[in-house]
Amino acid sequence: MDPAFWSLALLRWDINIRKSAVLGLVGAGGIGVALDAALNNLYWDQVGLILAVIFAVAIVTELVTSWLRARVI
Repeated sequence: MDPAFWSLALLRWDINIRKSAVLGLVGAGGIGVALDAALNNLYWDQVGLILAVIFAVAIVTELVTSWLRARVI
């Protein structure tokens, strides 16, 4: 397949992973709902853990997409 296609597909995948947390805050489900519930109940330890998980997923996603871009393009 075309490297431009894969580059765009990986970029959109990376963006979708990052946006999923924001969408959950407005009621679309996912990890954002857990974050919203923890924030509403003032469970700061859970808020910290959820934010750490979101950050870790974003970093791992970035590493994987960078590695795949380097191999494909």
